[in-house]
Amino acid sequence: MSRPIFEVIALGVVDAVAAESGGADRLELVSGMSAGGLTPSLETFAAVRAAVRIPIRVMLRARDGYEADELDELCAQAAALRREGADEFVLGFLDRTCDGPDLKAVHVLLDAIGPDSRWTFHRAIDHTPDRMALRAALRGSPGLDTYLTAGSAAGVDSGMPVLLAEAALPPGEPRLLVGGGLRADHLPALLAGGLDAFHVGGAVRPAGWAGPVDAAAVRAWRDLLDAPVGVA
Repeated sequence: MSRPIFEVIALGVVDAVAAESGGADRLELVSGMSAGGLTPSLETFAAVRAAVRIPIRVMLRARDGYEADELDELCAQAAALRREGADEFVLGFLDRTCDGPDLKAVHVLLDAIGPDSRWTFHRAIDHTPDRMALRAALRGSPGLDTYLTAGSAAGVDSGMPVLLAEAALPPGEPRLLVGGGLRADHLPALLAGGLDAFHVGGAVRPAGWAGPVDAAAVRAWRDLLDAPVGVA
């Protein structure tokens, strides 16, 4: 297996620089973590982009929850971010009943970010009753290369069996990026099961969300991910 991907949530330049120096491969840039992560300002993106060299996936989300509210404003923000140089994004909406993806909203935003942008469908996948139906509905969407998922709305503790089962999906499917209550003690089983992409936020902030990302904490996770996988 190739070197695992390690993505860290950043709220601004300080977080981004610490994450990069600690060995993160990619950032998820957000604001408003009290609402689960919202679209950052254009100014924040521009400052972070100038400060780091690793890729930045920018959240496109107007409010807590998984309905596509304020879609016109989100499209305007997405277009402005594209003009500023953003080419990787995080988005994803469910229909009003949460039975499946809101394909209309997703496709409207994809038009705004353009077919050459790569993107992650975020943890909305954990809040729908039929994950495979959601994946089937989104299959072939231009630029979709990742699902951010804990395997369960309750987090990785509950979702571990689903994650391990989905690790064996056919080649060519979007990568599973494991995040949502992810802890270091989850890693041995996930790595041994074939998962190869991981996402953390609070786990690399010793002071919690009130404090910044800590480069040493990022490095500790990087070292765990790069250690040889033991044989069960």
